[in-house]
Amino acid sequence: MAKVEIYTWLTCPFCRRAKQLLNSKKVNYIEYHIDGDEQARAAMVKRGSDGKRSVPQIFINDSHIGGSDALAQLERSGKLDTLLQQTPLVSQ
Repeated sequence: MAKVEIYTWLTCPFCRRAKQLLNSKKVNYIEYHIDGDEQARAAMVKRGSDGKRSVPQIFINDSHIGGSDALAQLERSGKLDTLLQQTPLVSQ
């Protein structure tokens, strides 16, 4: 099973939407609540591939997926399930 991480704010409706999709697929994920934490937000931006500061930002097996819309697009295209089945690579 893939390693899934999501950066969120507690009151963010897009974050809730992304988590609902992941929950509907019974995906275990690591959630980082970054409400008001500028250091955590800066780390999220640095980790991402597009410089976005918006939440949610989602990573699957350390690859930046994007936000809620990108996750929903992967689901609509049928690619999300494939990504979620991949095992993370272990670096040596």
